[in-house]
Amino acid sequence: MSKPTPRPVRPPRAKRKLPRSFKDLTPSRAFNPGTFFREMVWKAFLTPRTGQHKRPAFPKLKTGEVALTWIGHASFLVQFTDLNVLIDPNFANWLFLLKRIKRSGLKLEDLPPIDLVLLTHAHFDHFHKPTLRRLPHPKIAVMPWGMGDLARNLGFERIVELDWWESFSHGDWKVTLTPCKHWGARMLGDVHRGYGGFVLEHQGRSIYHAGDSAYFEGFKQIGQHLAPEIALLPIGAYRPESFRNVHMGPDEAIKVFQDIKAKWLVPMHYGTFRLSFEDMDEPPRWLQQLARTHGLLNNLRLLEEGTPELF
Repeated sequence: MSKPTPRPVRPPRAKRKLPRSFKDLTPSRAFNPGTFFREMVWKAFLTPRTGQHKRPAFPKLKTGEVALTWIGHASFLVQFTDLNVLIDPNFANWLFLLKRIKRSGLKLEDLPPIDLVLLTHAHFDHFHKPTLRRLPHPKIAVMPWGMGDLARNLGFERIVELDWWESFSHGDWKVTLTPCKHWGARMLGDVHRGYGGFVLEHQGRSIYHAGDSAYFEGFKQIGQHLAPEIALLPIGAYRPESFRNVHMGPDEAIKVFQDIKAKWLVPMHYGTFRLSFEDMDEPPRWLQQLARTHGLLNNLRLLEEGTPELF
C-alpha cells in the first residue's frame, strides 16, 4: 500500500556564480573546450548513424493494458485504450553540434494524436522545441515550475506547472511530479526553472519516468508514497565519475529499482547522443550483467526503439 504523498515543495534555489572557465558551465566541472570537441562532437561526427525508423504496429489494447514505445534517449510514447502520452519527445538528428548516433525509433508523423505531454526539465535534449511544435494535436503539457514560458506558442491547449509531489488530474488519469537530483536551467541564468520525474497513474497502472537524476535517498520516498509498477530509469552519461553528481549508471539504476520496489525496469538515456565518455554500448551490457547478478533478469525489459511493448 502506498502512503499519502507529501505536501508540494520546491528545492532551495541554488546560488549561481559567474563562470570563470568552460568547466564552470557544466555541473560536473569535467569539460574543457578541447575535450568537449574531441569526445562529444568530433568522435560523434565520425560515427555513422545507425538504426532505422519503423512504421509502428500499435497494439489494440484492452482496459488496464499499457503499451510503451521507446523513441530513443529519454523519449517514450505511452498508450492506454483512451490516452496517448509523450514523455520528453525528441526526434532531432542534431542538438546544435551534438549528432544523434542512433535514429529515432519511429518518425514523428507516425505518432497518434497526443493527449498529454510530460516534460521533465528544460535541457535541450529533453525539451526540444522543434519536436514539440510538430506534435499532432497536443492537448495538455505538464512540466515542473518555471517552465511554462518555454511552452507557450508550441500548440498546447493547456500548460500545467507542478511543484515536487504536486499532482494534476484530468478525467481518469493523474500525474505527480517527483523529486530528483539534477538541475533545470536551460540558459546560464535560469535559476528559477524546476526539474523532476513523473508518476503517471491510469486504469490501475502506474508508470514512473525518473527524468535525469543522480542517485539520492529520495527514490525510497517515491517508492513508499507512489509505489510505481513500471520504472523508466536512466542508465547513461556516468563517466567520468564526476558526472554521477547529476546522472547515474546501471549500478545505481539497479539500486533505484530496488528502492522503489517496482515490477519492471525499463532503461533509457543511453545509445542515442554521445553525452559522456563511456562506450555507447556499455550501459545496457553492464545493466544486463548486474540484473543477472541480482536475480532481476525477469524484471528487466530492454526495449528496441520504435517497437511497442505491451505491459
